[in-house]
Amino acid sequence: MFLSLTSLVVLKQKEGDHLTCQFNLSRRRVFILGPSHHAPLSRCALSTADIYRTPLYDLPIDQKIYGELWKTGMFERMTIQIDEDEHSIEMHLPYTAKTMESQKDELTIVPVLVGALSDSKEQMYGELFSKYLADPLNLFVISSDFCHWGQRFRFTHYDESQGEIYRSIQHLDKMGMDIIEQLDAVSFNNYLKKYHNTICGRHPIGVLLNVS
Repeated sequence: MFLSLTSLVVLKQKEGDHLTCQFNLSRRRVFILGPSHHAPLSRCALSTADIYRTPLYDLPIDQKIYGELWKTGMFERMTIQIDEDEHSIEMHLPYTAKTMESQKDELTIVPVLVGALSDSKEQMYGELFSKYLADPLNLFVISSDFCHWGQRFRFTHYDESQGEIYRSIQHLDKMGMDIIEQLDAVSFNNYLKKYHNTICGRHPIGVLLNVS
C-alpha cells in the first residue's frame, strides 16, 4: 500500500494490526484513492475515461473492477472536467507508471475520487474495498498531504510547548501519522475532531482505516 504524504511516497503493506514497510512488484492492479478538492461529493466517484496518460506510457483503467464497483450503487461518475481539474489522483500517475514499469503490459489502475464522507460512509467503503485489499495482486495508493497552516486555510493551531510554529505542526502531524500506522479508525476520527488538522486526504485515509 502506498500512503502518499505531500511529495513523500511511503510503501506500506497491511500486516496484522500495523502498517509495515514492504513492496512486491507482483502487483498487477493499482487502486488510487484521492480526495476531491473541487467537486462537492458526498460519495465516491469513478472516472469516465478509459485510460490515464503519463509521460512514460498510458495506464488503462480496469473496466472489470469499475463494473463491479458501479453495480454496488455506491458510486457516481465524475465528469471529464472534474477529472481533469483534480490533482490528487493525477500526481500519482507518473510515479505509479515508473514504479510498475516492469509490469506495464499487465498493469491496470482503479482511480477513485473520494468525497466528504461521514464516519459511517468511510466504514461502508472500507468494508467494500476489503476484498480488493486482500487480493495480493492489488496495490492501494492513498493520496494525501497533512497540515495546511495559516489564515488562508483557517487553521492556526499552535502548541507553544513544542517551541516554534513549525515544531508544533510537526508534532501535530506526527500524532496523526502514528494513529494511521496503528490502523485505528476511531482514534483517527477523534484526533480530527479534537485538533481539526487540515489533512486533505482524511477521507481516503478513513476508508483505508476501516478496511476489515
